[in-house]
This record gives sequence, structure tokens and C-alpha cells, in this order.
Amino acid sequence: MRGQYRGYRQEAGVAADSRVETYAAMELHIDSWRWQGVPFFIRAGKRLPATATQVMVELRRPPQNVFREAAPPHANYLRFRLGPDQVAIAVGALSKRPGSAMAGEAIELDVCHTRDDATQAYERLIGDAIAGDATLFARQDAVEAAWRIVDPILGLDKPVQVYEPGTWGPGQAAALVERFGGWHDPVRERCP
Repeated sequence: MRGQYRGYRQEAGVAADSRVETYAAMELHIDSWRWQGVPFFIRAGKRLPATATQVMVELRRPPQNVFREAAPPHANYLRFRLGPDQVAIAVGALSKRPGSAMAGEAIELDVCHTRDDATQAYERLIGDAIAGDATLFARQDAVEAAWRIVDPILGLDKPVQVYEPGTWGPGQAAALVERFGGWHDPVRERCP
């Protein structure tokens, strides 16, 4: 799924008929026995409601419903949020609600670290480049592997869906993850 935010073509230096995407959402699979049948969903774009780098690992639901009530929209999960000013790690699970009733409630345990004095991302990269520290730079083999995935997608003649700035992208992207309960919204999951 490719998208372009409304108004992109009016930006300086952008062609009036540009089909360049400003949003992408996709389902990927790893061809190995360990990850067989496990979907990986990725979305990225410009002019979204938040800038966030987040990994959500949703665990498979157990084969039985312990609490005999409607299952929550999302299974138990691990969440990692990474950024220059914030790092968060969380575990979300359905837990027994206190009391004698056999009822569950969704809880999240999280650890969050924020930095007020965070160096700007490019400032740090330029400093590391000058110092010859390649720790934060992608290795050549990783870049080539990424291009092996992305390059065939760029060659597809698929329409670019328009989305409104400040939204999470084209509405059609929701269909990609609908059977899994939808996308997780990083705005709601921001550290206090």
C-alpha cells in the first residue's frame, strides 16, 4: 500500500503530477522455519500524527479463553519504543482482575526513560562520522538486503492513495491488519 498526503504536490520542488509516495504500509514474511506463518507489518510515512519508532510484538492468543468473556482487541504483547529523547519497553497482558470473580483486565507494565538534553539526531550522526564511529550507521550488507526487499515494490505500477495530513495514512491501510485487531497507535502509548 502506497500513499501520498494531500497537499504534497503543492510543496516547493514537487511536480504537480508526482506519484512519489510519502507513506507505505506492507506485510512481510521471513522465509525460514522459525518465522513460518508469522506476519511482519510495517508502516512509515510523512505528516502522520506522531514521529515514533516503535516495535510491537504481539504474542499468539492461548488456545482457550481463561476468563470466559470477550477477548480484548489485542493479544499479550511486548512493545519497544526507540527515539533520541525517549526509550520505552512495555509488556501488555490480560491479567486476573483483583477479587473473587474470574474476570480479566488488560494491564501494561512499562519502563520509560526520557532525556531532556538529548542531542539532535543529525548532530550526533555528524559527530560520530567525524570521529570515525560507525556504530549508528547501517552496514553495507544490511543496506543491500533492504534494497532487495524495497526495489521490486518501487517498480510496481500501483496507485498512490491520498491521505489527509495528521492521520495515520490512507484508510485502505487499516484493511492490511484488520484481521489482527488493527494498528497500534503510538500516540496513546507515549511515556508520561
